[in-house]
This record gives sequence, C-alpha cells and structure tokens, in this order.
Amino acid sequence: MGIEDMNVGKSKRARVALSAFAIGALGAGVVVAAPWSTPSTSTEASIELVSTATCYDMVSIAIGGRGDTPREGVKWLTTPEGERLPAAMSGDYSSDWIDQAVRAPNNGNVVPDSYAAVYVEYPADLASYENAVQTGVTNSQTIMRTISASCPKTRFAIVGYSEGADVARRTAMEVGNQVASADGTYGIVDPNQVVGVVIFADAGRVAGEGPFPGAENPFSNPDGFDTRYQNGNNAIPGQGALPGTSGGFGALDGRVASFCSDGDLTCALPANTSLIHLAANVGRQVNADALQNENLNPATGADLALALGRIAVNAFNDIASQPNWMQSDETFLDVLIKVSEPGYKPGTVTTPVSAKVDGEQEPIETGQMVDMVYLPQKIFKEITGFISSNQNTIPVVMNDPYGLTLAPGSGHHFDYWRDADAANGKPLTSVQYAAAWLTQLAEQANRGEPVKTKEVQEKAGRAAVETIVAPVTTSATTTPKATATTPATPATPSPIVTTTVPVVPAPVTTAETPAPAVVATTPECTIPVEGETPVEGAPPVCVTATETAAESVIPMTTEVVPAP
Repeated sequence: MGIEDMNVGKSKRARVALSAFAIGALGAGVVVAAPWSTPSTSTEASIELVSTATCYDMVSIAIGGRGDTPREGVKWLTTPEGERLPAAMSGDYSSDWIDQAVRAPNNGNVVPDSYAAVYVEYPADLASYENAVQTGVTNSQTIMRTISASCPKTRFAIVGYSEGADVARRTAMEVGNQVASADGTYGIVDPNQVVGVVIFADAGRVAGEGPFPGAENPFSNPDGFDTRYQNGNNAIPGQGALPGTSGGFGALDGRVASFCSDGDLTCALPANTSLIHLAANVGRQVNADALQNENLNPATGADLALALGRIAVNAFNDIASQPNWMQSDETFLDVLIKVSEPGYKPGTVTTPVSAKVDGEQEPIETGQMVDMVYLPQKIFKEITGFISSNQNTIPVVMNDPYGLTLAPGSGHHFDYWRDADAANGKPLTSVQYAAAWLTQLAEQANRGEPVKTKEVQEKAGRAAVETIVAPVTTSATTTPKATATTPATPATPSPIVTTTVPVVPAPVTTAETPAPAVVATTPECTIPVEGETPVEGAPPVCVTATETAAESVIPMTTEVVPAP
C-alpha cells in the first residue's frame, strides 16, 4: 500500500499534529521529514539466505523512505560465512517507490546476473530520526564493505528517497570524503567503486544548487552521461529542510543526481523560515511518530519538553561561552537553531566568573559594563533579526505545508514519478532519468569500461597532451653514428632537407676532405634526433655531445654547420 492509499483519518491526525506544532512554532518540519510507505515482503514465512559470495559487476544500494524497508520474513543477504547482513535482494523485497529506478537495469537492458540491487534494512521511522538515519548509514556502509571484500571489482550505486535520501546523502558524503590509509586502502570502499548516487527529495540540498552537484554541467547531466535532464540553468527555489546535513561529496562530485521538486518542503523550503528550521531540528530529537499518531498527551508532552529543555540549556551555555556575544550579530534564535542540531557538541563555558577578594565581591569588569551598554542595540537586533529571518514562515504555515508536500495524489513529495515536461525540455521524469543513468552505468560495468571519474578524465587528458608535446622532450631512440666503413649519406633523408643541399656529417666546403672520413668531434650545437618531428617554433630534440652528428637538419634552414 502506497501513500495514495492512506486512510483519511490518518491524514487528519497528521494535520492536527502539524497545526499544533505550527501554532507553537514547533511544527511543519516534523511531519514533512518523510512519508509513510507500507513495505512489501516475501510471502515465504521462513528466512532464506543469499550470500555476498555471488559477485555482480554492479550493485545498487537502495534505501527507501519512512516505513519502506525490509522486515523479518525476507531472504536476508549474508556474508560468505553465513553472517546475516541488514539487507535483502530486490527480488525478495520490493518498494512501490524506488523499484522503478533500481530495477531498470535488469529489465532486459544488461547481461543477466551482471547487476543486482539490494534494499537496506534500517528503522525508517521518526521515533528517533537521527538514530534511524545513522543506522541506515552504518548498514549501507557495512553492506558495501562486505560485498567489496568478496567481490573487489564490483561497482556501486547509492539510491535513496525521502528519509532514505538523507541516508544516501550522508553515506555518499562519507565515502567521497575518505582519506586513503598509508597502504592506499579505504575504510569503507574505494570512492572510485561508487559510480553513481541518486537522491530523491534531498533534505541537505543547498540553495541555488543544480540537480548534479560537482558536475561539469550541474543543471544538465552528471559527468559521463550525455542525456540531458532538462533545458536551462534555473535552480529550484529554496533549500533542504535540514541544512545541517549539507556538505560536499568529495571524490564523488560529478557522479551525484540530487532531484528536488518545487513545493516539496523537504528539499525546497523557502528562505527566511527560521522557526520551521528550528521545528525540524526539534522533530529530529523527539518521537515524532507518537506525536503524530497520539497528539499531545503526557508521554509525548514530556518527550517534547525534555528536548526543548535540553536545547534551551545548550543555548544559554553556548552564549555564556562567548564573552563578546552581546556585541555580536548572532541572535538568540540563531543560537537555538545552532544548538538544536542533533550533532551539536556543547562547548566549554569560558566566560570569567567574578571572584571574591577578602570576602568582598569584585567590582563589575569593564567588559560586563560594555555588555550592558550594548543591551538596547542587542534587543533591537533580536527583534529585527527575528522578523527578517521569518518573513516566509507564516505564509508557509498558512499554506497547508502538509498538503503541499505530502497530500496523497497531489503532494510535491511524489512529483519525481510524474514531473516530465517534454514541451519545456524535460522529456523524462526524474525517476525515468535515474533509471536510464543507472542502466548505462550497469552496462559500462558489465563491459569493464573504465570508470569515467574526473580523475580518470584528467589523467587521460594529460596523457593526450604528453603525446602531442612528446617531440619536444629528449627521445630515447638511438641516433645512428657515422663510421669509416659506411657512407655518411642517411638511408632515409629527413623530409625537411631540400634536394639542393646534400646532408653529410663531414664538411662539404673542402674538396680535400674525403666524404667517408671519421669526424673526431661533433659540432658544439646540437642536432635533431632522427625520426622526431619537431614542433613548430620549439627547439629540436638533440643528441648528446659525445655522439656523432645525425644526418638531419634544423627545420626551416638549409645551412649545414661544419665541424670544427
């Protein structure tokens, strides 16, 4: 059962939960974080095992959205030793959403048994969003590492949607930003083994970014895939709802497709919506599943209060650790957003505390008096900062963010399966485009074609340049030497020597000097190596001073330099 089949009652409860959050400036982002999706599992009751010892040319690591993950009862992937892995083959588990992308290469387009897709098992819920996502990242990396250990030539693609998109982004960022150890190995897998990353509804998307970050044509296509995704260079407005998860993909730049639909608040949240950003961060630290299903009750209220209290304490501690905070432009709302990031690490309080001298309180320090002077200006900054950073918060909340993003049949979170617009230069949906790209990558892996990374392309470019400029470097080819028993006339005259000027190593101006005489010394100036084609305007390739001059001449001249 997909999103469209959700019952009306659940939708109403979701709206009520969202409204309660929005009124308290704590909503929108919590429910927007990911959709429900009921998984499909194998009909076999017993667990069967599929070993990673079966090698494929390419494997797609697929991560579904909220609720879309393998559960008990499927055929689990195992190590060659029989240890269970948190994944199931796509043939044993199916997703209503990303199957269309990850199964495309097997639809008669690649050699049978050369490609496979596996679905990652992870909590896929909002009971503890950060724990769920991080578990997905760990499991994805474990699967890739295990497969690579058994099949070192296997290539990987990483594909994620909704909550799984966050897992895919973080996994790809960690793979791409690895540093090789002293022996050249990597902790997860070699980044060159990951040939493609596909992210649908990227909560870490950066404002103004095209669909293909790091690519030569970031709005058109990933590197190495010539099919255009769309015409134009217009970025989807807004940014991801979880900007704290943003970051570069390192070595994987140019091999990433991050799709976002205008109106999908998970990846296109309008600017100046700081309260929604704060709400999303709070939602990552509470049991949003219970809050959505049960609304506010003693249990969910206590959970929410605990998260808010923790954030408030961290905020005051963070301010206390900055002696000059009153003079800064940072507002209290900025601090709340910063410390509400799940990965925030509280700093050490560094503000000096007034000490007592002989039982008496030390007078207020000059810096503290300055802070009091800055108080009116700070209050003014707080007010103006709050207003300016929330210009779009009320319009978003009043525009039914749940319906805009997740409404069955119309929510923009599902546009990726219906966003083709051939009349405006976009002939394929985002999912169809991803399927075509994954198919090409699988075909290239099956044929053993080199991975078309920027590093490989730059290396090929350098090799081509070296081939072109090779004549201007010293050649290893041995130049023939004149002897007393062989004529000095070359067997193959240089193509640049005219027929009116004989080319011989001995002087030609003195008749008494026999032609076959051995020349004891060579001219001080150098002479081109036989067989080399000098580059126009560049000095010729030369022999060493200890060798007898070769029978060729400097380009663009008919003068033969006599020996001394």
